[in-house]
Amino acid sequence: MTRHIIRRLIQSIPTLLGVTILSYLLMTAAPGDPIRQMTFGDPNMTPQQREALADRYGLNDPWYIQYIVYMTGNDWMPWKYDENGEFKEVVVRRGILRGDWGNSITKRSAVIDLIEVRLPATIELGLATFLVSLIVGIPIGIGAAVWHGKLFDNGSRILAVLGQAVPDFWLALLLLLTFGITLNIDWARGGRCDARANRRTPCGQVPITQRLEYLIFPTLVLSLGGVAGYSRFMRTSMLDTINSDYIRTARAKGLHDRTVWFKHAARNALIPIATFLGPAVVGILGGAVIIERIFSWPGLGQLFLEGISQRDYPIVMASVIIGALLTVIAYIISDILYAVFDPRIRF
Repeated sequence: MTRHIIRRLIQSIPTLLGVTILSYLLMTAAPGDPIRQMTFGDPNMTPQQREALADRYGLNDPWYIQYIVYMTGNDWMPWKYDENGEFKEVVVRRGILRGDWGNSITKRSAVIDLIEVRLPATIELGLATFLVSLIVGIPIGIGAAVWHGKLFDNGSRILAVLGQAVPDFWLALLLLLTFGITLNIDWARGGRCDARANRRTPCGQVPITQRLEYLIFPTLVLSLGGVAGYSRFMRTSMLDTINSDYIRTARAKGLHDRTVWFKHAARNALIPIATFLGPAVVGILGGAVIIERIFSWPGLGQLFLEGISQRDYPIVMASVIIGALLTVIAYIISDILYAVFDPRIRF
């Protein structure tokens, strides 16, 4: 298993490199640039000043030069120094490969600092969504397979279709308008905590027991699709498992139904679920971009959305790299879960 994980990590290096190259090319080819967004509406900014500002950030270089600077930095490039051996009037970078995520062009702060501030909120929301999806979806799928063709099965299938068909953003807006505006419920308007009661204390330092209600609607919206997906996949896998010979043997031995369902059938039925348990983490992060915006949740989703809308290249590339790394890690987690659910599996 260890050798397999190491081999997968080594194989992921070309994938990550290709993702960053393609993403940077598409990003620079898109209309607009950070300087235009940063100086928009400033009547005192002349074209010459904009050009000088673009030169300072290296945005006038070809895209492949910009990419090399982003990955490896520019402090080793001889043409960045003048005849006196001093660094020219450009932003000094060390590159992502040397641990420098760069500085946000529009927010004037280090990207890694912006991520550190918002990452706990995203982890909190993502973990709550993931746990609710598993805790609710898998038992529903098991029950639907056990009571196949009965009222519970038919009802869960209808709810699963509705859960996957309803758009997340539409449900989020509906909950916000109904409970936050019409019923005037404070915690339903969004945010991570009561900003008025915690003016001097950041929401991350407020005990989670005092702000659980703010997690309800974002978690409900994000977990709805997960519950529907897990229940349908678990039902299908469970139906194949409970008709196997070893299940009939377990029943013939006189084992209790709960022991047969959960100890023997459910464990083997979870093997197909492991295929998308890992990638589901990335899906939650991607879906949270819109939901965090609607519910004013101060996570990475809002940061990345603002970076894309403002053409803030360092923030955009940070979102790409984080998404790519999570995807690679997620598929490795799926491989590990295969062996956890079925010890007979060896790589």
